[in-house]
Amino acid sequence: MHSSRRAAHPRVSILFALTTALLAFSPEASAAAPVSTAMREVLLVGNNWDGTADVIDVRSHQRLRRINVVPDRSERMKEILLDPARLTYFLLIREQVGEGHDQLVDDLFASNDGQVIYVSRPSFADVVAIELSTGNIRWRTRVSGQRADHMAISPDGTRLAVSASTAKRVDIIDTATGNIVGNFPSGDMPHENNYSRDGSKIFHASIGVVYTPFDTPELDGTKGERIFQIVDARTLQVLRKMNMREKLAELGMPEMSPAVRPMALSPDERFLYFQVSFFHGFVEYDLQEDRVTRIAHLPVPPETQQLRRDEYILDSAHHGLAMSGDGTKLCVAGTMSNYAAIVSRETFRYRVHPLGARTYWAATSTDGRYCYVSVAGDDTVSVISYETEEEVARIPVGDHPQRARTAKLAESLFQ
Repeated sequence: MHSSRRAAHPRVSILFALTTALLAFSPEASAAAPVSTAMREVLLVGNNWDGTADVIDVRSHQRLRRINVVPDRSERMKEILLDPARLTYFLLIREQVGEGHDQLVDDLFASNDGQVIYVSRPSFADVVAIELSTGNIRWRTRVSGQRADHMAISPDGTRLAVSASTAKRVDIIDTATGNIVGNFPSGDMPHENNYSRDGSKIFHASIGVVYTPFDTPELDGTKGERIFQIVDARTLQVLRKMNMREKLAELGMPEMSPAVRPMALSPDERFLYFQVSFFHGFVEYDLQEDRVTRIAHLPVPPETQQLRRDEYILDSAHHGLAMSGDGTKLCVAGTMSNYAAIVSRETFRYRVHPLGARTYWAATSTDGRYCYVSVAGDDTVSVISYETEEEVARIPVGDHPQRARTAKLAESLFQ
Protein backbone atom coordinates (compact mmCIF):
# COMPACT_ATOMS: atom_id res chain seq x y z
CA MET A 1 0.00 0.00 0.00
CA HIS A 2 1.45 3.37 -0.99
CA SER A 3 1.28 6.52 1.12
CA SER A 4 -0.85 9.34 -0.21
CA ARG A 5 2.01 11.78 0.64
CA ARG A 6 4.94 12.21 -1.63
CA ALA A 7 8.40 12.02 -0.04
CA ALA A 8 10.17 15.38 0.15
CA HIS A 9 12.86 15.93 -2.43
CA PRO A 10 16.36 15.53 -0.86
CA ARG A 11 17.36 19.07 -1.98
CA VAL A 12 14.27 20.55 -0.30
CA SER A 13 15.09 18.75 2.96
CA ILE A 14 18.67 19.97 2.92
CA LEU A 15 17.58 23.57 2.18
CA PHE A 16 15.08 23.47 5.05
CA ALA A 17 17.70 22.18 7.48
CA LEU A 18 20.21 24.87 6.48
CA THR A 19 17.60 27.62 6.78
CA THR A 20 16.63 26.42 10.27
CA ALA A 21 20.25 26.33 11.38
CA LEU A 22 20.96 29.84 10.07
CA LEU A 23 17.91 31.24 11.84
CA ALA A 24 19.01 29.61 15.08
CA PHE A 25 22.34 31.42 14.92
CA SER A 26 21.14 34.73 13.51
CA PRO A 27 21.77 37.92 15.58
CA GLU A 28 18.02 38.41 15.94
CA ALA A 29 17.55 34.92 17.36
CA SER A 30 20.52 35.33 19.69
CA ALA A 31 19.22 38.67 20.97
CA ALA A 32 15.88 37.09 21.74
CA ALA A 33 17.42 34.22 23.69
CA PRO A 34 16.43 34.46 27.38
CA VAL A 35 19.12 35.64 29.79
CA SER A 36 19.39 33.75 33.07
CA THR A 37 18.43 35.85 36.07
CA ALA A 38 18.83 33.11 38.66
CA MET A 39 20.45 34.31 41.89
CA ARG A 40 22.21 32.53 44.72
CA GLU A 41 22.05 33.69 48.34
CA VAL A 42 25.51 34.10 49.81
CA LEU A 43 27.40 35.67 52.66
CA LEU A 44 30.19 38.08 51.73
CA VAL A 45 33.01 38.21 54.27
CA GLY A 46 35.66 40.91 54.04
CA ASN A 47 39.08 39.69 55.19
CA ASN A 48 40.64 42.99 56.16
CA TRP A 49 44.30 42.05 56.49
CA ASP A 50 44.23 39.66 53.51
CA GLY A 51 42.67 42.06 51.08
CA THR A 52 40.21 39.38 50.03
CA ALA A 53 36.49 38.68 50.17
CA ASP A 54 35.10 35.19 50.72
CA VAL A 55 31.82 34.16 49.11
CA ILE A 56 30.05 31.65 51.37
CA ASP A 57 27.05 29.53 50.34
CA VAL A 58 24.45 30.08 53.06
CA ARG A 59 23.04 26.56 52.83
CA SER A 60 26.15 24.40 52.75
CA HIS A 61 28.38 26.93 54.58
CA GLN A 62 31.06 26.16 51.99
CA ARG A 63 33.27 28.78 50.41
CA LEU A 64 32.37 29.21 46.76
CA ARG A 65 35.23 31.51 45.83
CA ARG A 66 37.74 34.02 47.14
CA ILE A 67 38.00 37.43 45.51
CA ASN A 68 41.11 39.59 45.44
CA VAL A 69 39.81 43.08 46.28
CA VAL A 70 43.21 44.76 45.84
CA PRO A 71 44.21 43.69 42.31
CA ASP A 72 45.72 47.18 41.88
CA ARG A 73 47.77 47.03 45.08
CA SER A 74 51.16 47.68 43.46
CA GLU A 75 49.80 50.69 41.59
CA ARG A 76 48.26 52.16 44.75
CA MET A 77 51.46 51.65 46.71
CA LYS A 78 53.50 53.49 44.09
CA GLU A 79 51.15 56.47 44.42
CA ILE A 80 51.33 56.43 48.21
CA LEU A 81 55.11 56.19 48.33
CA LEU A 82 55.40 59.27 46.12
CA ASP A 83 53.05 61.38 48.26
CA PRO A 84 54.44 62.24 51.74
CA ALA A 85 51.03 63.21 53.16
CA ARG A 86 49.36 60.03 51.99
CA LEU A 87 52.28 57.93 53.18
CA THR A 88 52.00 59.45 56.65
CA TYR A 89 48.32 58.52 56.89
CA PHE A 90 48.96 55.10 55.37
CA LEU A 91 51.51 54.27 58.07
CA LEU A 92 49.30 55.74 60.80
CA ILE A 93 46.40 53.55 59.69
CA ARG A 94 48.67 50.50 59.68
CA GLU A 95 50.05 51.04 63.17
CA GLN A 96 47.25 52.77 65.06
CA VAL A 97 44.14 51.22 63.50
CA GLY A 98 45.31 48.03 61.79
CA GLU A 99 47.42 46.67 64.67
CA GLY A 100 50.47 46.59 62.39
CA HIS A 101 48.50 45.45 59.33
CA ASP A 102 47.28 47.33 56.28
CA GLN A 103 43.48 47.72 56.22
CA LEU A 104 42.51 46.50 52.79
CA VAL A 105 38.77 45.88 53.08
CA ASP A 106 36.51 47.45 55.66
CA ASP A 107 33.06 47.07 54.15
CA LEU A 108 31.48 45.43 51.12
CA PHE A 109 28.14 45.08 49.35
CA ALA A 110 26.88 43.44 46.16
CA SER A 111 25.06 45.16 43.31
CA ASN A 112 21.38 44.37 42.91
CA ASP A 113 22.06 42.39 39.72
CA GLY A 114 24.61 40.26 41.55
CA GLN A 115 27.43 40.97 39.10
CA VAL A 116 29.57 43.45 41.07
CA ILE A 117 30.80 43.99 44.61
CA TYR A 118 31.59 47.40 46.09
CA VAL A 119 34.45 47.52 48.59
CA SER A 120 35.71 50.30 50.87
CA ARG A 121 39.49 50.10 51.36
CA PRO A 122 40.70 52.12 54.39
CA SER A 123 44.44 52.12 53.67
CA PHE A 124 43.85 53.29 50.09
CA ALA A 125 41.14 55.82 51.06
CA ASP A 126 38.89 54.62 48.28
CA VAL A 127 35.92 52.55 47.14
CA VAL A 128 36.12 50.16 44.19
CA ALA A 129 33.57 48.28 42.10
CA ILE A 130 34.87 44.85 41.17
CA GLU A 131 33.34 42.82 38.33
CA LEU A 132 32.87 39.31 39.64
CA SER A 133 33.08 37.65 36.23
CA THR A 134 36.57 39.01 35.53
CA GLY A 135 37.96 40.24 38.85
CA ASN A 136 38.67 43.59 37.21
CA ILE A 137 37.98 46.99 38.76
CA ARG A 138 35.06 48.68 36.98
CA TRP A 139 35.57 52.00 38.76
CA ARG A 140 37.60 53.40 41.63
CA THR A 141 36.72 56.49 43.68
CA ARG A 142 38.90 58.30 46.19
CA VAL A 143 36.82 59.42 49.15
CA SER A 144 37.25 62.76 50.86
CA GLY A 145 40.24 62.81 53.20
CA GLN A 146 42.60 59.92 53.85
CA ARG A 147 40.55 56.91 54.96
CA ALA A 148 37.37 55.05 53.93
CA ASP A 149 35.33 53.27 56.61
CA HIS A 150 31.84 51.74 57.00
CA MET A 151 29.34 51.90 54.14
CA ALA A 152 25.62 51.44 53.53
CA ILE A 153 23.87 50.71 50.25
CA SER A 154 20.45 52.12 49.38
CA PRO A 155 17.64 49.57 48.98
CA ASP A 156 17.46 50.24 45.23
CA GLY A 157 21.19 49.67 44.93
CA THR A 158 21.95 53.03 43.31
CA ARG A 159 23.80 54.80 46.13
CA LEU A 160 26.58 54.03 48.59
CA ALA A 161 26.97 56.09 51.77
CA VAL A 162 30.66 55.92 52.71
CA SER A 163 32.16 57.31 55.90
CA ALA A 164 35.23 59.39 55.05
CA SER A 165 36.97 59.13 58.42
CA THR A 166 39.43 62.00 58.37
CA ALA A 167 37.20 64.42 56.42
CA LYS A 168 34.34 64.43 58.97
CA ARG A 169 31.79 63.72 56.24
CA VAL A 170 29.90 60.96 54.49
CA ASP A 171 30.31 60.74 50.72
CA ILE A 172 27.42 59.50 48.56
CA ILE A 173 28.60 57.50 45.54
CA ASP A 174 26.57 56.63 42.43
CA THR A 175 27.05 52.87 42.04
CA ALA A 176 26.70 53.00 38.25
CA THR A 177 29.48 55.52 37.64
CA GLY A 178 31.49 55.74 40.85
CA ASN A 179 30.91 59.51 40.94
CA ILE A 180 30.51 61.27 44.28
CA VAL A 181 27.09 62.89 43.91
CA GLY A 182 26.85 64.52 47.33
CA ASN A 183 27.88 64.42 50.96
CA PHE A 184 26.77 65.45 54.42
CA PRO A 185 28.77 66.59 57.47
CA SER A 186 29.52 64.37 60.45
CA GLY A 187 31.39 64.51 63.72
CA ASP A 188 34.92 63.27 64.32
CA MET A 189 35.62 59.90 62.67
CA PRO A 190 32.31 59.15 60.93
CA HIS A 191 31.59 55.44 61.29
CA GLU A 192 28.30 53.53 61.06
CA ASN A 193 25.67 54.07 58.32
CA ASN A 194 22.28 52.43 57.76
CA TYR A 195 19.55 53.23 55.25
CA SER A 196 15.91 53.02 56.35
CA ARG A 197 13.95 50.20 54.73
CA ASP A 198 12.24 52.56 52.30
CA GLY A 199 15.52 54.28 51.48
CA SER A 200 14.30 57.73 52.54
CA LYS A 201 16.65 58.22 55.52
CA ILE A 202 20.21 57.46 56.56
CA PHE A 203 21.01 56.71 60.21
CA HIS A 204 24.59 57.77 60.85
CA ALA A 205 27.00 58.00 63.78
CA SER A 206 30.53 59.22 64.41
CA ILE A 207 32.76 57.58 67.03
CA GLY A 208 35.50 60.13 67.67
CA VAL A 209 39.23 59.49 67.86
CA VAL A 210 39.47 55.84 68.93
CA TYR A 211 43.16 55.11 68.30
CA THR A 212 44.73 57.30 71.01
CA PRO A 213 45.63 56.04 74.52
CA PHE A 214 43.65 58.86 76.15
CA ASP A 215 40.84 56.58 77.26
CA THR A 216 40.17 57.51 80.86
CA PRO A 217 36.88 59.33 81.55
CA GLU A 218 38.81 62.46 82.57
CA LEU A 219 40.31 62.69 79.07
CA ASP A 220 37.10 61.95 77.22
CA GLY A 221 37.08 65.44 75.70
CA THR A 222 40.11 64.50 73.57
CA LYS A 223 37.92 62.11 71.59
CA GLY A 224 36.29 64.95 69.68
CA GLU A 225 32.70 65.41 68.54
CA ARG A 226 30.57 62.24 68.61
CA ILE A 227 27.07 62.56 67.28
CA PHE A 228 24.14 60.51 66.00
CA GLN A 229 22.30 61.87 62.96
CA ILE A 230 19.21 61.13 60.89
CA VAL A 231 19.70 62.39 57.34
CA ASP A 232 17.29 62.86 54.44
CA ALA A 233 18.69 60.43 51.85
CA ARG A 234 17.44 62.50 48.90
CA THR A 235 18.44 66.03 49.91
CA LEU A 236 21.26 64.98 52.32
CA GLN A 237 19.97 67.51 54.84
CA VAL A 238 20.48 66.56 58.49
CA LEU A 239 16.99 66.10 59.95
CA ARG A 240 18.05 65.36 63.54
CA LYS A 241 21.38 65.60 65.33
CA MET A 242 21.82 64.18 68.81
CA ASN A 243 24.56 64.08 71.43
CA MET A 244 23.96 60.73 73.10
CA ARG A 245 25.78 61.83 76.23
CA GLU A 246 22.88 64.13 77.03
CA LYS A 247 20.34 61.38 76.32
CA LEU A 248 22.22 58.85 78.47
CA ALA A 249 22.56 61.38 81.28
CA GLU A 250 18.77 61.73 81.36
CA LEU A 251 18.64 58.03 82.27
CA GLY A 252 21.29 58.44 84.97
CA MET A 253 24.31 57.32 82.93
CA PRO A 254 26.31 60.54 82.44
CA GLU A 255 29.69 58.74 82.33
CA MET A 256 28.82 56.53 79.36
CA SER A 257 30.56 57.31 76.10
CA PRO A 258 28.41 59.07 73.47
CA ALA A 259 30.25 57.23 70.66
CA VAL A 260 27.56 55.19 68.88
CA ARG A 261 29.01 52.02 67.33
CA PRO A 262 27.12 49.31 65.36
CA MET A 263 23.35 49.65 65.48
CA ALA A 264 20.16 47.73 64.67
CA LEU A 265 16.64 48.98 64.00
CA SER A 266 13.40 47.34 65.07
CA PRO A 267 11.16 46.15 62.19
CA ASP A 268 8.90 49.20 62.57
CA GLU A 269 11.99 51.46 62.83
CA ARG A 270 10.74 53.04 66.03
CA PHE A 271 13.45 51.61 68.29
CA LEU A 272 17.16 51.89 67.71
CA TYR A 273 19.60 49.58 69.47
CA PHE A 274 23.25 50.59 69.55
CA GLN A 275 26.60 49.89 71.18
CA VAL A 276 28.86 52.58 72.61
CA SER A 277 32.58 52.69 73.29
CA PHE A 278 33.86 50.84 76.39
CA PHE A 279 30.42 49.45 77.28
CA HIS A 280 29.63 45.73 77.57
CA GLY A 281 26.06 45.71 76.32
CA PHE A 282 23.84 48.01 74.29
CA VAL A 283 21.33 50.84 74.52
CA GLU A 284 17.66 50.96 73.48
CA TYR A 285 16.51 54.29 72.09
CA ASP A 286 12.93 55.29 71.25
CA LEU A 287 13.17 57.40 68.10
CA GLN A 288 9.54 58.50 68.39
CA GLU A 289 9.84 59.75 71.98
CA ASP A 290 13.46 60.85 71.43
CA ARG A 291 14.86 59.24 74.57
CA VAL A 292 16.89 56.32 75.88
CA THR A 293 14.44 53.78 77.28
CA ARG A 294 16.59 50.87 78.50
CA ILE A 295 20.18 49.70 78.82
CA ALA A 296 21.21 46.05 78.45
CA HIS A 297 24.18 44.98 80.57
CA LEU A 298 26.00 41.87 79.35
CA PRO A 299 28.56 39.83 81.31
CA VAL A 300 32.23 40.71 81.52
CA PRO A 301 34.54 37.69 82.04
CA PRO A 302 37.18 37.98 84.80
CA GLU A 303 40.05 38.18 82.30
CA THR A 304 38.35 41.08 80.53
CA GLN A 305 37.73 42.88 83.82
CA GLN A 306 41.49 42.99 84.29
CA LEU A 307 42.03 45.00 81.11
CA ARG A 308 42.67 48.73 81.17
CA ARG A 309 40.48 50.86 78.91
CA ASP A 310 43.47 51.69 76.71
CA GLU A 311 43.88 47.93 76.06
CA TYR A 312 40.47 47.76 74.34
CA ILE A 313 40.88 47.50 70.59
CA LEU A 314 39.83 50.89 69.17
CA ASP A 315 37.67 51.56 72.26
CA SER A 316 35.44 48.59 71.37
CA ALA A 317 34.16 46.65 74.36
CA HIS A 318 31.52 45.23 72.00
CA HIS A 319 31.45 45.74 68.22
CA GLY A 320 28.70 44.01 66.26
CA LEU A 321 24.92 44.08 66.66
CA ALA A 322 22.14 42.48 64.60
CA MET A 323 18.44 41.66 65.00
CA SER A 324 16.47 38.55 64.07
CA GLY A 325 14.06 38.82 61.17
CA ASP A 326 11.02 38.75 63.44
CA GLY A 327 12.46 41.45 65.69
CA THR A 328 12.37 39.34 68.87
CA LYS A 329 16.09 38.81 69.49
CA LEU A 330 19.39 40.61 69.16
CA CYS A 331 22.79 39.13 68.35
CA VAL A 332 25.78 40.76 70.01
CA ALA A 333 29.49 40.45 69.22
CA GLY A 334 31.22 40.72 72.59
CA THR A 335 34.52 41.85 71.14
CA MET A 336 36.85 42.12 74.15
CA SER A 337 35.16 39.16 75.87
CA ASN A 338 35.51 36.74 72.93
CA TYR A 339 31.86 35.75 72.81
CA ALA A 340 28.57 36.16 71.00
CA ALA A 341 25.29 36.60 72.86
CA ILE A 342 21.69 36.09 71.78
CA VAL A 343 19.49 38.50 73.74
CA SER A 344 15.71 38.62 74.12
CA ARG A 345 14.53 42.02 72.94
CA GLU A 346 11.60 41.93 75.38
CA THR A 347 13.40 40.92 78.59
CA PHE A 348 17.12 41.42 77.79
CA ARG A 349 17.77 37.89 79.06
CA TYR A 350 20.74 36.47 77.22
CA ARG A 351 22.60 33.33 76.30
CA VAL A 352 26.35 33.67 75.86
CA HIS A 353 28.42 31.59 73.44
CA PRO A 354 32.18 31.69 74.15
CA LEU A 355 33.90 31.68 70.75
CA GLY A 356 37.49 31.58 71.89
CA ALA A 357 38.77 34.67 70.10
CA ARG A 358 37.96 38.29 69.41
CA THR A 359 34.64 38.90 67.65
CA TYR A 360 34.10 41.94 65.47
CA TRP A 361 30.78 41.99 63.61
CA ALA A 362 27.28 40.51 63.55
CA ALA A 363 24.84 40.23 60.64
CA THR A 364 21.50 38.51 60.16
CA SER A 365 20.75 36.06 57.36
CA THR A 366 18.36 37.10 54.61
CA ASP A 367 15.64 34.82 56.00
CA GLY A 368 16.15 36.30 59.48
CA ARG A 369 16.86 32.93 61.14
CA TYR A 370 20.62 33.03 61.71
CA CYS A 371 23.28 35.39 63.00
CA TYR A 372 26.70 35.49 61.39
CA VAL A 373 29.44 36.57 63.81
CA SER A 374 32.89 37.43 62.48
CA VAL A 375 35.51 35.90 64.76
CA ALA A 376 38.42 38.08 63.70
CA GLY A 377 40.76 36.53 66.25
CA ASP A 378 40.80 33.07 64.67
CA ASP A 379 39.71 33.79 61.08
CA THR A 380 36.30 32.14 61.20
CA VAL A 381 32.63 33.05 61.03
CA SER A 382 30.25 31.58 63.61
CA VAL A 383 26.69 30.78 62.50
CA ILE A 384 24.18 30.92 65.38
CA SER A 385 20.48 30.03 65.22
CA TYR A 386 18.18 32.67 66.66
CA GLU A 387 15.55 30.00 67.38
CA THR A 388 17.71 27.44 69.24
CA GLU A 389 20.38 29.94 70.31
CA GLU A 390 22.98 27.33 69.37
CA GLU A 391 25.99 27.58 67.10
CA VAL A 392 25.21 25.51 64.01
CA ALA A 393 28.40 26.01 62.00
CA ARG A 394 31.89 27.50 62.09
CA ILE A 395 33.27 28.60 58.73
CA PRO A 396 37.00 29.16 58.07
CA VAL A 397 37.67 32.39 56.16
CA GLY A 398 40.64 34.68 55.43
CA ASP A 399 42.90 36.78 57.63
CA HIS A 400 40.98 39.00 60.07
CA PRO A 401 37.34 38.87 58.92
CA GLN A 402 35.39 41.99 59.80
CA ARG A 403 32.31 43.09 57.92
CA ALA A 404 29.98 40.29 56.79
CA ARG A 405 27.08 41.18 54.51
CA THR A 406 24.33 39.04 53.02
CA ALA A 407 23.92 39.25 49.26
CA LYS A 408 22.49 37.63 46.17
CA LEU A 409 24.94 36.93 43.35
CA ALA A 410 24.22 35.82 39.80
CA GLU A 411 24.07 32.01 39.60
CA SER A 412 25.96 32.15 36.31
CA LEU A 413 29.10 33.18 38.20
CA PHE A 414 29.30 29.73 39.77
CA GLN A 415 28.74 27.59 36.67
